[in-house]
Amino acid sequence: MVRNCCVARCNAHSHDWKGKKLDNGPSFFSFPTWKQHEGPLVSNVTKRRRLAWIAAVRRVDIKFNVIPRHLLVCSRHFHSGKPAHEMDETHPDWVPTLHMGHSEVCPSKSDRHERRLQRQLQKDIMNIPEEHHHRIRTPVMETASKEVERVEVVLKMDCDFCDQSRKEINRLLEENRQLRSELNRRELNEEFLKNDTEKVRYYTGLPCFAVLLSLFINVKSFLPAANKLSPFQMLFLTLMRLRLDLPVQHLCHLFNVSHKTLSSAFSDTVDVLYARLRPLVHWPERQYQQATMPYQFVETFGKRVAIIIDCFEIRIEKPSNLKARAQTYSHYKGTHTMKYLIGITPQGSISFISKGWGGRASDKHITEKCGLLNKLLPGDVVLADRGFDIRDAVGVMCAELKIPSSTKGLYQLDAKDVEDTRAIAHLRIHVERVIGSMRNKYKILHTTIPIRLLLACEGEELTLLDKMVNVCCCLVNMCPSVVVKPKENETCCC
Repeated sequence: MVRNCCVARCNAHSHDWKGKKLDNGPSFFSFPTWKQHEGPLVSNVTKRRRLAWIAAVRRVDIKFNVIPRHLLVCSRHFHSGKPAHEMDETHPDWVPTLHMGHSEVCPSKSDRHERRLQRQLQKDIMNIPEEHHHRIRTPVMETASKEVERVEVVLKMDCDFCDQSRKEINRLLEENRQLRSELNRRELNEEFLKNDTEKVRYYTGLPCFAVLLSLFINVKSFLPAANKLSPFQMLFLTLMRLRLDLPVQHLCHLFNVSHKTLSSAFSDTVDVLYARLRPLVHWPERQYQQATMPYQFVETFGKRVAIIIDCFEIRIEKPSNLKARAQTYSHYKGTHTMKYLIGITPQGSISFISKGWGGRASDKHITEKCGLLNKLLPGDVVLADRGFDIRDAVGVMCAELKIPSSTKGLYQLDAKDVEDTRAIAHLRIHVERVIGSMRNKYKILHTTIPIRLLLACEGEELTLLDKMVNVCCCLVNMCPSVVVKPKENETCCC
């Protein structure tokens, strides 16, 4: 028991009659003192050590501040037969642990101490110059050499493992890069369309990715933020719906969003496109138009043709309101429609588009009320179909209307009328080509439009359908003209 060893009288059995310590006798050591005047580090370590010894001995008569001088601890309680240095806190003999008479003493950290000594030994060896290594023949150095060899073997094994791990990591990184690239190609974003003109033409109707990208840059900062859709995806889904007339539910699945989110994104993007692209449908200055007048028009009318006009209709759902039902019924189409007046320049670009009118409205009424006549200048020539009986309204603006001659009441047209009619019909047909191109390019104009799209936008006179038609006209103007073909030596800037 510790209490049997920790007494001063044991000292008599460990020395001979001259007071010399016997070789086979135990040694005794006093409790460590608390050194309070050698700095905070020494003070803390010595205090902890004194407390640890008291806790290990567990005698009721031993207090921290009062420990009799005759109470000693013998060498049997230490691994090395004596206490370690007070600052060597990791040494297993920093506190007595053996044969303490109870099992509540914390086990020693001998393994940790050995590892620390080995690290220190290796560090000391590395600091010795290489030319002096042959002079070292101590057992310590031999042990250190074996330890170094063992460390080298372990390091080699670690290096082999690291090489295998590095190869596996590189393989996984490459696989991840390939999968991410494949995902980007399948996800409906910029990467899906980049460097693929056929996809751009099919999904958006635009001639190439460069035109699409310039459009996106123009509207990007004006598009509202959406939770699950990027600005490019908002533009892309809007163009896809205009171009392909895909069902909303199908688009929801493609872009992984709800019906409400997609509908809001579509209407918001149409608003932005209308506001940003509206200047693309403009009435050109006379001098610029005359400078680029196609030779077919110059031969027949000189440089006086300002615009070619026609109307087209879009089917709508049958309104529940009786008045609206009467105003939108078109006898020509035999269904309920919205009618739009469109005008193109001789070069084939759309220069005017009216707001929507009920299908019952006549071409003459729409032309006189839509504001087209206010843009005419004296001497301008307007080409139209026979149904546009607006000669007097155009004459008020000091302009001239050219329509094919009618054979009503006549057996046969004279030679001059036949020639004029043929020339007018040949040139007027360009507006029908532009209308056909726009409706074929953006198939939503072929579908039956829901009544909700005919409601006026908040604070505006235009409906969402009016804005959609305007946007389609602007997008057509961003594509090559169907009237004036590019020369063979001209290439697309895309």
